[in-house]
Amino acid sequence: MQSTLSISALFIGTILASCSAKSEKKQEATAPTLPVIQLIQQDATLDRDYASNLEAVQNVEVRARVAGFLDKILVDEGKPVHKGQLLFQLNPTEFQVEVDRAQSNLQSATAQAESAEVEMGRVKLLVDKNVISPSELKLARSKMATARAGINAAKSALAKARFHVSLTSIRAPFDGVINRIPFKQGSLIEEGALLTSISDLRQMYAYFNVSEKEYLSFIKKRLDPDKTTVREVDLLLADDTAYPLKGKIETTETEFEDNSGTIAFRATFPNPKRLLRHGSTGKIRVSTDVDDAVLVPQKAVFEVQDKNFVYVVDAQNKVSSRSFVPRSRVDQFYIVQSGLKPGDRIVFEGIQSLKDGMSIVPKPLPAKSLQALYAAAR
Repeated sequence: MQSTLSISALFIGTILASCSAKSEKKQEATAPTLPVIQLIQQDATLDRDYASNLEAVQNVEVRARVAGFLDKILVDEGKPVHKGQLLFQLNPTEFQVEVDRAQSNLQSATAQAESAEVEMGRVKLLVDKNVISPSELKLARSKMATARAGINAAKSALAKARFHVSLTSIRAPFDGVINRIPFKQGSLIEEGALLTSISDLRQMYAYFNVSEKEYLSFIKKRLDPDKTTVREVDLLLADDTAYPLKGKIETTETEFEDNSGTIAFRATFPNPKRLLRHGSTGKIRVSTDVDDAVLVPQKAVFEVQDKNFVYVVDAQNKVSSRSFVPRSRVDQFYIVQSGLKPGDRIVFEGIQSLKDGMSIVPKPLPAKSLQALYAAAR
């Protein structure tokens, strides 16, 4: 009886072992073959984009300093001008009349001064002969001083009148490009009216705001270049194309904005072809070199409740989800801050159908593949 039971147990064990082997083979046969990457450390470049406003290094409003009719417009909108070039001519007739009047007043004052000088000489002679009292000489000298003061006043009035005439000729304050001209020839221009504006487009300022945390990070990196080096900045135009010339961050504002908690940086870009214009927009891209970064491809990452996960492959080729904290994102990759380390194997593609505990057939991708992918994304 015992012999029969032993044979039965052996037979059942054989069957179970056979079924288990068949089950494992079946699982292996149904396990998906997926590409797997082993994480490594490598140098990377971290890019951050900031909305930017562009301003000309000089952008000045040209206004009329006197009133008058606009006789001539000697420039056109959008055209380059040079310092001192005549732009607008107001009718100077009214101011020329003032000049003529001031010249006449100066001649009259000069004649009065000459007469007062002759009179003072005559009075002095009479005083010296004791014909009249010394008080008469004092009075003559006072008249002479008044006459000379009249000459000075007339000269000032003449200079002012001539200055007003000069203001009817409106010239460029510096080399630049003319902007919109709102008036037409023959218009009556009031004092202070905006005639146009001039932009010096040889260089452009790009202003962009960063948070206090980013500001501190930027300043510290500049002070400690052995760890991380902040490169020259790039400019992305409004159509997302790259501006061909690099700019340099030169200065920052001194105060953070209360409402946003940000501070403005200013980068300067050369603009030899005048492609950039005053008032245009773009994005400033600040690139930072990061040494020994652990990169995770974006396509290997999935999100659950605002957390980032990947599927890690263990030694038995079973997958399990693991969360990680990204430091930042570079193109199609995340730079890992914590949660993953060099040597971890993660599923590169096909994560949509995976679940914890599933077995896969890993198809290893060489480390250089990830490097090539990163280079291609750059």
